[in-house]
Amino acid sequence: MASLLSLESDILFYSLVGGIFPALFWLWFWLREDAQHPEPRRLIFSSFLVGGLSTLVVLPLEWLAKSQIGSGFFLIIAWAAIEEAAKYAFTAMHAFRKKDFDEPIDALIYLITVALGFAAFENVLFLIKTFSNQGILAGVLIGNIRFIGASLLHIVSSSAVGAAIALTFYKGRILKTFSVTVGLILATALHTFFNFF
Repeated sequence: MASLLSLESDILFYSLVGGIFPALFWLWFWLREDAQHPEPRRLIFSSFLVGGLSTLVVLPLEWLAKSQIGSGFFLIIAWAAIEEAAKYAFTAMHAFRKKDFDEPIDALIYLITVALGFAAFENVLFLIKTFSNQGILAGVLIGNIRFIGASLLHIVSSSAVGAAIALTFYKGRILKTFSVTVGLILATALHTFFNFF
């Protein structure tokens, strides 16, 4: 029993390290782009956590989509749409209402931060499963692939939405709504393309 608990705690530890630290590296990398007008660290940290917590909403929705759609290409589209909509919605509710959301680049910064929190928690879950079923070596290999593939996917797709918001930052509500819609469609298309291949 003690060895089983030790194995499970090792798996959890390696999964947390392998899932969270690469996302934090990407976050550090992207935050350097806003070095002249940095966002408050507390808001960056809480946005990262909000991104991780958003997976608790996304996973049941994806399970529901699978139960309704089954499998195949339409499920891939549904999962991509759910994840992109959730990342945007959680960012909008958490960061876009703050006084610190005061310049176009902020849309990219906060969406990327939430996306990295989402990717970190998603990576932790993948690594737990991989470490448990296939061992440490397989987990390390998958962790490296997800560091580049899945994490960058979430950055790029959320950046599409962020760029759409940034381009219409000073425009009226109708144009902003249109640009967010276009951004979400583009993000979903990129996400679907990545998942399909």
